[in-house]
Amino acid sequence: MFSSHKRQTILKDLKDKPLDILVIGGGITGAGIALDAVTRGMRIGLVDMQDFAAGTSSRSTKLVHGGLRYLKQGELKLVSDVGKEREIVYENGPHVTTPQWMMLPFYEGGTFGKITSNIGLLAYDFSAGVKKDERRQILSTREAIMKEPLLKKEGLKGAGYYVEYKTDDARLTIEVIKKAVEYGTLALNYAKCTQLFYNQTYTIYGVMIEDQMTGKTYSIEAKKIINATGPWVDDLRTLDGSKKGKTLYLAKGSHLIFSQEDFPLQQAIYFDAPDGRMIFAIPRDGHTYVGTTDTTFEGDLKHPTVTKDEVEYLLKAIHHMFPTLSLTATDIQSSYAGVRPLISQGGKKADEISRKDEVFISKSGLISIAGGKLTGYRKMAEEVVDLVKKQFKKEAGILFGSSQTSNLPISGGKIGGADKFRNFKQDMLKKNVSYEIDEDELIKLIQRYGTNVEVILKLYKECQQEAIAEQIDPIVLAELKYAIDYELAYKPDDFFIRRTGTMFFDMEWTRAHKENVISYMKKTLDWSAKQSQQYSEELTTLINASTL
Repeated sequence: MFSSHKRQTILKDLKDKPLDILVIGGGITGAGIALDAVTRGMRIGLVDMQDFAAGTSSRSTKLVHGGLRYLKQGELKLVSDVGKEREIVYENGPHVTTPQWMMLPFYEGGTFGKITSNIGLLAYDFSAGVKKDERRQILSTREAIMKEPLLKKEGLKGAGYYVEYKTDDARLTIEVIKKAVEYGTLALNYAKCTQLFYNQTYTIYGVMIEDQMTGKTYSIEAKKIINATGPWVDDLRTLDGSKKGKTLYLAKGSHLIFSQEDFPLQQAIYFDAPDGRMIFAIPRDGHTYVGTTDTTFEGDLKHPTVTKDEVEYLLKAIHHMFPTLSLTATDIQSSYAGVRPLISQGGKKADEISRKDEVFISKSGLISIAGGKLTGYRKMAEEVVDLVKKQFKKEAGILFGSSQTSNLPISGGKIGGADKFRNFKQDMLKKNVSYEIDEDELIKLIQRYGTNVEVILKLYKECQQEAIAEQIDPIVLAELKYAIDYELAYKPDDFFIRRTGTMFFDMEWTRAHKENVISYMKKTLDWSAKQSQQYSEELTTLINASTL
């Protein structure tokens, strides 16, 4: 029930079957809420007007991190909470979340001094519950340069060395939704909420959705409606007539991606930009990406793009910290920007606003959640569902249990934790003799799909002749079949951006397979000529916007 061939069946079930909760928004927050609620025995529906994770949840800095900078702002509880959640996210999905040692260089006159940073990192280890083998180290100037020769040497006093966790944010979201679907959640992308329904006491009891593929509309009823639409939270509150009091502040974060040949970074760095903001530079899959900015956003929420000013800002930051590089805008291989939905705190700049989440309950009963961090998605979901649980008990005497997600592997992560996943990876590499796939390619597939890689490899074996007939690489075809049949991918950008991440981190791969993928999707999903042209043009527009 998570196949694009089953869209009409999912729509019918959403319309006909009784729901306890309908979650509007298929980013990481909505995904987490759906999983938490369905594992307590609630009947759940989830819809998104775009693809799952198409908003902020595919456009972050791609770190499940403990929030070191929030320690500087005195937000100890936030640091403690997200630090502990970071470990849970890692153990439940070790294929999409992996440890990344991060260097924090100390410079004369910089934001972080050696003594204060040592104390700060020690407090970070303690408050975030960092594991013993991942606790901070303090490096000498020589040790810092050895780990990253590109670092600016002038004024360097040493560096802090600590662990963050890198992730594929979109795949994390997809894997959480897939797990929710395993438990019975009815989830559908490209299903836009256009109207809210109320009873005589003005209590919300349902919505009208429009299938963005066909234009047909469907009414869906549920006992509770949860608004988890990220940057669109206030739009739905406006539709409900409840946009009052606190509102969203939308901040844009932009990132630039370079070939590692042009930017041969060896070590992830968290560094001071010339204006005092902190910037990440991270090696990833043969590339180096740098971000993020933090500016007020006003524009098309569906298509935030990197501006010329932001390119200049990030290039200036790169040249400041890595002075031997001579990168220009022409060296940028791709880029992306995401919009953070923060809770407005009058007068504060974007990078000063708290990343805490807040829940708003309107007079109609619409429950909206905004703010928060990727790292804390599971805890946020638990808190929202706890609230709904109390409402069900008070209003109807219905009893539901406690959250089950702290030790629940997401899809692809059912292996027994991070240590056993490492063993699984080695076992799969040994079995490669029967598949004859390039080892680097297989490692990439294992990290992308976790234990579900076995389905990918089965499809790969079965589709050899079809791949020849369709003139498409058999690995690409196996991944594409899996995306369509098991991950509800319907458009080319679903596949290239949110199922494989290649449009950001392997543009050459995307360009090489673009036409064959579109041709296969048109055929297998029975697109009309109009759809085929529209989806192809949409992908081309996204590629052009990404490549500046």
